[in-house]
Amino acid sequence: MRISILGLEDERFNRPLQLIANLFFEESQILSADAIDADLLIKFDLQVEEKISVTAELAANEGKAVSADYQTELNPTDSEKERFKQIKNAVSHVYLTVLQDWTGMTQKWGILTGVRPTKLLHKKLQEGIPLVTAHRQLKDDYLITDEKIKLMQQIIDRQLAVVPDLYSLRREVSIYIGIPFCPTKCAYCTFPAYAINGRQGSVDSFLGGLHYEMRKIGQWLKEKGVRITTVYYGGGTPTSITAEEMDMLYEEMYQSFPDVNKIREITVEAGRPDTITPEKLEVLKKWKIDRISINPQSYTQETLKAIGRHHTVTETIEKYHLAREMGMNNINMDLIIGLPGEGMEEFTHSLAETEKLMPESLTVHTLSFKRASEMTKNKEKYKVADRAEVENMMESAQNWTAEHGYVPYYLYRQKNILGNLENVGYSLPNQESIYNIMIMEEQQTIIGLGCGASSKFIHPMTGKITHFANPKDPKSYNDSFEAYTEEKIKILEELFAEKGSPA
Repeated sequence: MRISILGLEDERFNRPLQLIANLFFEESQILSADAIDADLLIKFDLQVEEKISVTAELAANEGKAVSADYQTELNPTDSEKERFKQIKNAVSHVYLTVLQDWTGMTQKWGILTGVRPTKLLHKKLQEGIPLVTAHRQLKDDYLITDEKIKLMQQIIDRQLAVVPDLYSLRREVSIYIGIPFCPTKCAYCTFPAYAINGRQGSVDSFLGGLHYEMRKIGQWLKEKGVRITTVYYGGGTPTSITAEEMDMLYEEMYQSFPDVNKIREITVEAGRPDTITPEKLEVLKKWKIDRISINPQSYTQETLKAIGRHHTVTETIEKYHLAREMGMNNINMDLIIGLPGEGMEEFTHSLAETEKLMPESLTVHTLSFKRASEMTKNKEKYKVADRAEVENMMESAQNWTAEHGYVPYYLYRQKNILGNLENVGYSLPNQESIYNIMIMEEQQTIIGLGCGASSKFIHPMTGKITHFANPKDPKSYNDSFEAYTEEKIKILEELFAEKGSPA
């Protein structure tokens, strides 16, 4: 769909307009005002004085013409950046409205295209805005539907029950440790993950660098008296390395990090069932780690083969029972809606198989076509369900979890996600992942250690976010981990230099 835009000369509008167009059309392109080959022409009239007033009129080569208008007060004390954000949201408001009216499609998340919608409601509540007013603002200003506002509130209520001090944890940190190896690379994956076979030299070098990072960061945390809230081992698949290597890694954690016994939660992703062995489970048990993920993604064998996962459905079930028998008391499992060749029948089967196991938490992802993935590069090879069926599958997941006592406790969204939906983490009461809450709501610094690990530094006073990423490939990481560690420590020094109460 080619869309010609009139009346908005500022190029800063181009990206938000493109992102919203992508919600409606599989292929869309924003054209200049003088384009003669456009399928849609949308004319804007934008006035910015004491108020922001904006009108949009849509005309098509075929079909009806529609229009919308919107007004909102402009805060005179806002910075230039905040002013433009308000103006951009107002333009997005009428743009989304005319596209919804013209297509007949309702975007349940309104004009929001970001990853973390619940942050928006958290912010309003922290500012002391009454609940009813906050909900009305989300609906009026962002066009979010009542259904999604209810979901946001349900999640926030659960998060604050699990972490009552969520808003006052900025002087603590969490740690993410990235292990960049997997048995094979999945077709939908863009994480730093390398097939481990034949890479023992890379693994050894990587682990040497990771131990160094853990020692140096741990030393700094001890010296400054900074506590750790959670530790999360991700990847890749952290259980791809040997039991002996895992043992040494957790020993390093206990030696290097401050007050490990007081850390609220330590999680290890064991996502690929083909990496789980009795020896590795013994190591986890030895170091008092009982929260793991075992991720089936689907219980249809043909699907697993199509997406490049070499384990079998039977193996997933067997390894789950093995982990249970060996003392793993908090197991998460992931399912993905919209995998190639899957519809409601296959997803219903996956839910039925999940019911036989009843893990403590279930994360329901909606497939996202990530730009660098094998699946995106070969879309014609991977046929997926249409929007209506994807929505039906998400609704069935919501109903199933509610019927079985699971509550939603975090969500995030991605670009190019099927049906413009979301990924939702559900859990049985008091089994929620605190790390998932911290990473999504951005209430504290998360230090990333290891290959491809991203750090997110949250200023304790202002909340300003600084991003910092380690190299994604093992060779680059091995060549530079010392420099990257020093750079992170330098950022931490600046963050925690000022004393006072967090914002």
